[in-house]
Amino acid sequence: MLVLPAVAVTPPARATAAPSVPCPAVKPPTPPPAIPSPPPVDAADRAVGGQELATAGLAIPVGAPMAPAVTATSWLVADLNSGEVLGGCGPHERRTPASVQKLLLAASLMPRLDPTRMVEVTSADLRDLDPASSLMGVVAGGRYSVESLWLGLLLRSGNDAANVLARVGGGSAGRPGGVEAMNDEARRLGANQTHAATPSGLDGPGQYTSAYDLALIARATFAREDFRRYVATTVAQIPAGPGNPAFAITHDNTLLGHYPGTLGGKTGFTDLARQTYVGVAERDGRRLAVTLLGAETAPLGSLGEAAALLNWGFALPRDASVGRLVEPDEKKHDSPVVPVKGARPAPAAESSISVSTGLGLSAVVVLAVLLMATPWRRRAAREAGRQ
Repeated sequence: MLVLPAVAVTPPARATAAPSVPCPAVKPPTPPPAIPSPPPVDAADRAVGGQELATAGLAIPVGAPMAPAVTATSWLVADLNSGEVLGGCGPHERRTPASVQKLLLAASLMPRLDPTRMVEVTSADLRDLDPASSLMGVVAGGRYSVESLWLGLLLRSGNDAANVLARVGGGSAGRPGGVEAMNDEARRLGANQTHAATPSGLDGPGQYTSAYDLALIARATFAREDFRRYVATTVAQIPAGPGNPAFAITHDNTLLGHYPGTLGGKTGFTDLARQTYVGVAERDGRRLAVTLLGAETAPLGSLGEAAALLNWGFALPRDASVGRLVEPDEKKHDSPVVPVKGARPAPAAESSISVSTGLGLSAVVVLAVLLMATPWRRRAAREAGRQ
């Protein structure tokens, strides 16, 4: 009778959230207004892109210089070429987006709409807009090309352009269909903390995003040549059409022309969101995206804070990383653990079956085969002698 030795099988270690390290912060001169607490983030969603990103605090590479102190409540710096995340503060925390939500509108509808298509603006497109909000300047009854509307959206942060594009892109479902397309695109990109309620980013019920999600959205938009061309335009001429005069629009206040290598960006502000920003800059072949949410006007404002974070990111080695940007349509794993570049493999004691245990099992199997084979050999020899 073969007696097998007992083998202890150690279950795999469960993933735990990264330890929370406070983010370097600057206290604004004027305290921001109180805002409602956002919904909590699911543990699996926190770990998308890497376990080091599963923190409400700071995530930077080991040995890296400390990130700059900012007023933004969450931010992220990522390399769009390699997909590596260089660092972040509360990267998956839900925050209110304001007008950086317009990038999701572009990501979802720019592939669908012919830029030469002429669109007539309706009174319903303008009915729910505050005249004091940021507007492109379209008029009801006027006809504009889709390309002109994209320029108005990205240069002037036109809430009117956002409503028109969402209605046209939503097809028979109208503007709600355009918003639904935005949420479908967020899910495709893996932007799990993002939910659009309005196409423009004006505050709406349950409307959130995260610094990490915005980097995914920025990667999708900046991969398009037409988007890069629009967002890098400083002045655009909107031609006259039936029912509307010609006019010019200039680029909204971003780092374009103020920070070396800037390819484009998008600002945002509402009382609830505070200042928000998404921008991309290129230097020595590296394209870095910076995303920040919840910044205050002083002392640096969102643009100054974005420039400081870009400087910090460009100063890091090319292989610096605390995680990665997931690919569109990437399947979720049963475990929230995602391999991080440079991460060390788990020690043998942490694996499901240790190396020594594996060797012991192999020896047992070999011994069992030999013991079972011996009687067979003897019987075969006897039978051979009878022939």
